[in-house]
Amino acid sequence: MGRIVAICTSKKKGTQKTEAPVAVLRAGWGIEGDAHAGAWHRQVSLLALEKIEEFKARGARVDYGAFGENLVVEGFDLSDIPVGTCLQLGEALVELTQLGKECHSHCAIHQAMGDCIMPREGVFARVVKGGEIHPGDEITRLPFDVKKPFTAAVITLSDKCYAGERKDLSTPAACEMLKGAGYEVVEALLLPDGEDRLKKELIRLADRRQVNVIFTTGGTGFSQRDVTPEATEAVCDRMAMGIADAIRIHSLTITDRAMLSRAVSGIRKKTLIVNLPGSPKAVREGLEYILPSLGHGLGILRGTEGECGGSIGQGGKHSQVACCGDAK
Repeated sequence: MGRIVAICTSKKKGTQKTEAPVAVLRAGWGIEGDAHAGAWHRQVSLLALEKIEEFKARGARVDYGAFGENLVVEGFDLSDIPVGTCLQLGEALVELTQLGKECHSHCAIHQAMGDCIMPREGVFARVVKGGEIHPGDEITRLPFDVKKPFTAAVITLSDKCYAGERKDLSTPAACEMLKGAGYEVVEALLLPDGEDRLKKELIRLADRRQVNVIFTTGGTGFSQRDVTPEATEAVCDRMAMGIADAIRIHSLTITDRAMLSRAVSGIRKKTLIVNLPGSPKAVREGLEYILPSLGHGLGILRGTEGECGGSIGQGGKHSQVACCGDAK
């Protein structure tokens, strides 16, 4: 249990937010009248009072709203609450969607203090249920919904598609199959081949958005620019090569050229990363083969499923399985 200490809004982006005695949260939008409201995943920003007080103890003179936060709250270590958790704010309901954010241009606070806490301590949410909120309203952390759909992101690597020389058909193919299997696709990105930008996006999606699974398409062949496996391995804490190997073995029943795939699969924190081939046909074939069994592993990573003998899949399909090194 926590409470709202202050509500802060601004009518223009890039300006300091100021305190307001009341705010109206609108479902799917954010705080009415606030510049950062909109149909996106960062509709409302929250910052813990305790973190602000720690920062002020270092000599900073800041008012509520100075970091760009909508809500100053106390009673929670916000950075320790998993993305996907819902918070009851008075009569409204919000769902956490991102931890921290990248600082593109240093704010006045960073210029004065050499630091700003919002990029690493702030959290963001979308409004699930609207309502009026006030300073002093209680905040209740609701239990995580174990039946919540898994979240997914798709990143396609292709110099030609990125340059507009060829239409990207792999991303829509992957998104269509994932949505059909019950996944919530939170982001779909098209990048040029190469390691640096891919690594940056994999880290952001895993650490800040805490996506359950990221699928990459393309960049797994023999071309000098095909470095998707290297970027994936660089950001993973542990490898999970059984998935990539299973896709290769299945693909070999379709084409001998599957032996040329260098795709890998691994885990960063609680996010699974899986490399898929670049062609739309191969994307569909790979996903069709692995999706029925993938949910069990994702449930283990998310902490909503036991290690062995649990349900798999997301479409109401269940099966007892032997896994995790246990033969049954």
